[in-house]
Amino acid sequence: QVQLVESGGGLVQAGGSLRLSCAASGSIFSVNTMGWYRQAAGKQREFVAAIARSGSTNYADSVKGRSTISRDNAKNTVYLQMNSLKPEDTAVYYCNAGIVPTSPYRYREVWGQGTAVTISS
Repeated sequence: QVQLVESGGGLVQAGGSLRLSCAASGSIFSVNTMGWYRQAAGKQREFVAAIARSGSTNYADSVKGRSTISRDNAKNTVYLQMNSLKPEDTAVYYCNAGIVPTSPYRYREVWGQGTAVTISS
């Protein structure tokens, strides 16, 4: 069973920082692109950032310049460092990854259970 487990969410004052982590576990052959999405109350889930296995990155305009996504391929883990946090960053943050398990040897998209981030003004 392949799964993603997020951690690092919490309550932070505006202007503060948080670092989210997401680790893939299970019988994994390879982990391709890993990313973060978020969903605020009453809104649709939206893209935040993604990083390819090569290290190339992509960010939503709303977090560009304030956030850094990185990964440790040896640990199958992705991180999201968020700085200068704003109340509008409040959401549940979900990790997403493209994973090929060892069995069945077939690409699948996996989501984490989410970690809540609350930014107080």
